[in-house]
Amino acid sequence: MNDSIWTILRLLNWTTQYFDKNGIENPRLNAEVLLAHSLNTNRIGLYLNHDKPLKKSELREYKRLIRRRIKREPLQYITGVQEFWSLKFKVKKGVLIPRPETEILIEEVLRIIPQIELPGKTIKILDLATGTGAIAITLAKELKEVSIVATDISDIAIKVAKENAKLHGVQKHITFLKGDIFHPLQEKVEFFNLIVSNPPYIPRGDIKDLQPEVKGFEPKIALDGDKDGLSFYRRILPQVDKYLMNDGWLILEVGKGQAHKVAKLIEDCGEFHLTSIVKDFSEIERVVTAQKSSGR
Repeated sequence: MNDSIWTILRLLNWTTQYFDKNGIENPRLNAEVLLAHSLNTNRIGLYLNHDKPLKKSELREYKRLIRRRIKREPLQYITGVQEFWSLKFKVKKGVLIPRPETEILIEEVLRIIPQIELPGKTIKILDLATGTGAIAITLAKELKEVSIVATDISDIAIKVAKENAKLHGVQKHITFLKGDIFHPLQEKVEFFNLIVSNPPYIPRGDIKDLQPEVKGFEPKIALDGDKDGLSFYRRILPQVDKYLMNDGWLILEVGKGQAHKVAKLIEDCGEFHLTSIVKDFSEIERVVTAQKSSGR
């Protein structure tokens, strides 16, 4: 990149070729998102001003972002945002980036809610391993009468989740607690209508084969599901009964090829009957839903 005049369009074209040459997926999209972020505009704004030349200071800043992306730092960590359920969430290093497939879990919760008979009462939800708070916050936005407790072992995750809750105006509906799974609740046991979670479920041996953006930057604690990816489920299932109301629901995101294994773990508990396994947009069995049996 020399010192000649660089218009927005020329810069987009150059960056697209450079990213493509360096193995960046969706090179044009990456170029657009980074330049729009750098210039504090949107992607449409780039094309409305395609012949505008960049100032030297703007060019320097954009070059800095390009260098970060070439090192395979995720686009979301560079821009600081990720869209989920048409909502923008703050993200930063140390916190897992929300994925589109997790929206399937949201859809399942919204499908189940009408089956819960609570006339005039507040629905109570527990979100384990909340990360950015995407699940809890989205549900708080969608449901009128809801009280959510969200836990995470990571200090930075809790901090970011609180910021996101405030950003979306739902902080009064969510209590964020720092600690491992149910541990923050042990001093005061609560009973919930639903327990939801998108936990770490990548088998440890598979992490090395993930995209560089994932294995090199996203927190291992939010990815690593131990040897077979099922460690989190084995840990929570013996304790779920203590916190879930009779006829309450358990809704879990799972990894590829894990749905029936997790379903078997749930059935072995004896407190639940399996209700459904739901596929995501790629036809991967992604969400396992079970209801606690009455009288337990």
